[in-house]
Amino acid sequence: MAKYLLLKHYRGAPAPVNDVPMTEWTPEEVSAHMRYMSDFADRLEKSGEFVDGQALAPEGTFVQYGGEGRLPVTDGPFAETKDLIAGWMVIDVDSYERAVELAGELSAAPGAGGRPIHEWLELRPFLSAQPAVTDCPHR
Repeated sequence: MAKYLLLKHYRGAPAPVNDVPMTEWTPEEVSAHMRYMSDFADRLEKSGEFVDGQALAPEGTFVQYGGEGRLPVTDGPFAETKDLIAGWMVIDVDSYERAVELAGELSAAPGAGGRPIHEWLELRPFLSAQPAVTDCPHR
């Protein structure tokens, strides 16, 4: 089994086919989308392929260590994940092909008008082995 992260983006990915922002959906359309996501996760939980999934609130702050005895530094002039990442799902599947299949199915969640969004999802494998120190590009 291999774990994969499916990332849902607010922006930064190519535009989906049904490109209507969720802020413009009716309450019924939002409910249908959330129900699809929940049903998808329930089905994967039954098959043993679901690990975790969460929707993220739009608020957030970048924090960086400010130095000994100094307050952390927050926010900055750069894109933040609160503007980019809407949520994620972690799956544990037998193959990359299965991960792609599930990502494609999740991409079809309903959006405005009840039509599939056909959104782009980022599929990222979990790191399975730590790189050797000699492989680190920061050395």
